[in-house]
Amino acid sequence: MNIKVLWMYHTLMDLYGDKGNIEVLKYRCQKRNIGIEVDTCAIGEEKRIDDYDLFFLGGGADKEQNMIIADLLSRKESIKDALDNKTAVLLICGGYQLFGQYYKDQDGKVVEGLGFFDYYTESSSRDNRCIGNIAIETNLDGEIFEVVGFENHGGQTKGVKTAFGKVLSGHGNMYKSEYEGFMNDTVIATYMHGPLLPKNPKVADKIILRALNKHHKIDSLEPLDDELENKAREVMLNRILKK
Repeated sequence: MNIKVLWMYHTLMDLYGDKGNIEVLKYRCQKRNIGIEVDTCAIGEEKRIDDYDLFFLGGGADKEQNMIIADLLSRKESIKDALDNKTAVLLICGGYQLFGQYYKDQDGKVVEGLGFFDYYTESSSRDNRCIGNIAIETNLDGEIFEVVGFENHGGQTKGVKTAFGKVLSGHGNMYKSEYEGFMNDTVIATYMHGPLLPKNPKVADKIILRALNKHHKIDSLEPLDDELENKAREVMLNRILKK
């Protein structure tokens, strides 16, 4: 078995070390002898997105989002084909925002989104920026567990119907909101930087399973020894929740 990953705009949308997410996916696949091929796609580069099992778009500031948006919109039909054919998708921060209806920045400029989902994002006042450690409870593909991360965003995302999780500590989609991110059966979209996957091996494995299931029927993965990862995660979780 093997999976093919397409990492979009890797030199621009990597604001908070999102390359760490790719490294974790590679490591966890290789430990299980699952083949993994990571390809990148820059502005103007031709790629058939449906050829891949996982589509990854990381975070960027307003400047980078404005740089990529025309190219991203030009790929709308290709991305829709990939979504329709059950390609797994991981979106971080700016990537999350751009799959919605639109993003309005602090100057009132509206950036058109891909419009695949109903949610939309409007920039907050500087006093209501969502920043700091965050913990959520997710029900991801039938398993309930806690996820930890770091958020830093001025955008307030509204109209999310199916969140990634319920906020236990932190802000989430909006300043002091109850829910964080967006999720469906193929897409995980979140404001969690840091990066997300080194702190949350269960989330990484769920994404690998989703990618594999585009062409295979896989119910579970071979367990890995995650003792150190889980100890580090528990320390962070206890700190965030002040247990």
